[in-house]
Amino acid sequence: MEASKDISRLIEIMAALRTPVTGCPWDLEQNFATIKPYTIEEAYEVGDAIERNDMDDLCEELGDLLLQVVFHARMAEEAGEFTFGDVVQAITKKMIRRHPHVFAVSDAATPEAVKVQWDDIKTEEKRERAERRARRSITEDSKAGYLGSVHRSQPALTEALKLQQRAAKVGFDWSEAEPILDKIEEEVGELREALRDGNHGKISDELGDLIFALVNIGRHVKADPEEALRGTNTKFRRRFNYIETSLEKSSQTLEEATLERMEELWQAAKAIEREIG
Repeated sequence: MEASKDISRLIEIMAALRTPVTGCPWDLEQNFATIKPYTIEEAYEVGDAIERNDMDDLCEELGDLLLQVVFHARMAEEAGEFTFGDVVQAITKKMIRRHPHVFAVSDAATPEAVKVQWDDIKTEEKRERAERRARRSITEDSKAGYLGSVHRSQPALTEALKLQQRAAKVGFDWSEAEPILDKIEEEVGELREALRDGNHGKISDELGDLIFALVNIGRHVKADPEEALRGTNTKFRRRFNYIETSLEKSSQTLEEATLERMEELWQAAKAIEREIG
């Protein structure tokens, strides 16, 4: 089998990978839940390529993301739910519906008017989707009440922030930041207790509570948690790179260095950052 610019070839490849006995053992044991993290990761990698303005990487990452769509569609087809063609039909139908000013008749002639029209159409689509879900009784989310407008289909940090913002609109909120710090300390204590008990489920639960409280303090001090964490990730990369390059200058590898030596270099990196300002 050879590479091709035709999407049908990618669909054929995925079908071959998922064919029992002759297919790939790893691909065959996957399901929607196990593939989900890869789908999210690929979307972030597309975003990273865009931020770096690396068109070669963007082309490759878009291919990786497309593979995820084909993978999910193949599993759905095997389950008798829908096919890749159904996915294409659904999005083309949606795009035609949302652009009546291009494909039909509409008075929307400015970017502002188009946005208003787009939002109105999306609102109608959401209503129709909610009705379908209610009829099929897929989940209780359709009866989620006041917080039902906060979608789960976003990063957990963002979802936590929006849940808190939504609840705050009806007064379910701290009046100031100080009590949230007390709550954070309380959650740290509960996490320590869970760690002592060694119950993995409880540890995960308490860790989630702690992160949720940290998002809350970020909201109160107007520091977006996603951006704050991204900044810390960048800082961690920079300081760890200093450790690595410093060790290389002394002909030492990361694997050979002791934790004490790496901590010493970490503190040196912090000191340099303070001097630079």
